[in-house]
Amino acid sequence: MSGGSQGKTRRADAARKRVDIGDWVGGVRLSGFMGIMLGLVVLAAFVLVPTIGTYVEQRQQIAALEQAVEATHDDVAELEAERERWRDESYITAQARERLYYMRPGEVVYLIADDVPGGILAPEQEPVSDDVEETRTDWMTQFLRSVTEAGLARSVTSG
Repeated sequence: MSGGSQGKTRRADAARKRVDIGDWVGGVRLSGFMGIMLGLVVLAAFVLVPTIGTYVEQRQQIAALEQAVEATHDDVAELEAERERWRDESYITAQARERLYYMRPGEVVYLIADDVPGGILAPEQEPVSDDVEETRTDWMTQFLRSVTEAGLARSVTSG
């Protein structure tokens, strides 16, 4: 092959690669059927897009409600376990001794106040706020002291 024939081939390839868009669009013919089908596709898009959005939103709501139901089932299981513990006589006795300081006749109970230094408090025992804190004194002793002092006072002072 000669150099001249290669140049002609390249020009022909370049001419083939160039496509005039105006000619291509002008060559596309729209029939009535294609217009109707295109209209139906656009109408279907307008109808289905909100429906799909609603479907996705409802699926998210269902998932959230299923999680809420699962959490409720867990709470119910914990409450049933707690109920079963309270049906046990020994658990009731232990709770009465621990919470209310009940004792059996003849037993001696020792209450130890401030047995843990202040810096070693567990996180659950730290104060909730600066204003509200658990009383660190024995209120029953203070109450009895107040009543006996008031009963033994000789005169009442106005305050």
